[in-house]
Amino acid sequence: MPFNGDIQQLAEEFESRTPQEILQWAFAEFGDDIAMSSSFQTQSMPLLHMATRLKPDLRIFFLDTGYHFWESLIFLVRVASDWQLNVVDLNRDSRWDVFVRQNLRNLPLDDPNLCCYIHKVQPMQKAVAGLRAWITGIRRDQTDVRAQAKILEVQEDGLVKVNPLLNWTKADVAAYIEAHNLPSHPLTAKGYRSIGCAPCTVAVGAGDSDRAGRWAGRGKTECGLHTEMFRQKEYVVS
Repeated sequence: MPFNGDIQQLAEEFESRTPQEILQWAFAEFGDDIAMSSSFQTQSMPLLHMATRLKPDLRIFFLDTGYHFWESLIFLVRVASDWQLNVVDLNRDSRWDVFVRQNLRNLPLDDPNLCCYIHKVQPMQKAVAGLRAWITGIRRDQTDVRAQAKILEVQEDGLVKVNPLLNWTKADVAAYIEAHNLPSHPLTAKGYRSIGCAPCTVAVGAGDSDRAGRWAGRGKTECGLHTEMFRQKEYVVS
């Protein structure tokens, strides 16, 4: 059932609401037809903590790309077990298997956009296809693209995207983590402040932005989940 409310008006109203209030509205509105995606890094912890305290059985989508740091996978298992999370692993479409095996080492470096489409965009498209709403943890202070986002957005297929932390800052995230004694990804202490796949993530310096270590030197700051790429049903060479 498509959402019949005034998305624009609600999005404006939610600019002054807390993330918890936005989540409470979303769970009341969409019931079980909602899920959340998470990368399970340190900055993911506040939203995971808030959302699953309000809805313990919430489905948490994790994109299992096959390129993650082993530390990320161990951290995921630890948090999912300690918090009894309902984690759903998302994998690439099997039609890409032969191609990926043949290009396993070079794909992330030679064509990171295609790699992200195969391992992130397409699996998430499939996962959210039967839902009414999708919760993400993006923030406006992360990238120029995300700075243009709204707390509530509706996609062409009617899917409502809910971004409860959009107005939060890096400092807000840190304060919540400290206040609730939330766990930290082991690579955070080594300078990895934004953690993605191992081939495309490096540690950053104190004066760098958190996402400076993602696809460093490649002119790329987004995997495609929050860009026009997510609307593509097939990969389009840019």
